Amino acid sequence: MIIHDSIFFNSRLILYYIEMIEKNICPLCKRQLPGRPSKHHLVPRSLGGREKVLLHRICHRQIHAVFTERELINHYNSIDRLLENELIRKFVKWVRDKPPAFHVKTRNSNEKSR
Repeated sequence: MIIHDSIFFNSRLILYYIEMIEKNICPLCKRQLPGRPSKHHLVPRSLGGREKVLLHRICHRQIHAVFTERELINHYNSIDRLLENELIRKFVKWVRDKPPAFHVKTRNSNEKSR
């Protein structure tokens, strides 16, 4: 039963991401994507990752400002996992009312361990 539930959950998640792509919506902040979105590797490419999601440039930069590549591969390797983090949730709450092309310089988090 656990395996069946896991397969069902993964299928729902895949369908959700396909819907986001078709509607041109950022899966992190749920805003409309601009003409040239940024591609984020859920597992860093330098560590063998191939799966990508389309994000706003500011959303993509925020992820890399908060997490090391090791943290991304070990824990934050899905949109759901990214949204578990308090810093990312605060960022999404702040950015969600901004226009799709909005961008400001992203600062590294003081909590990011290098």
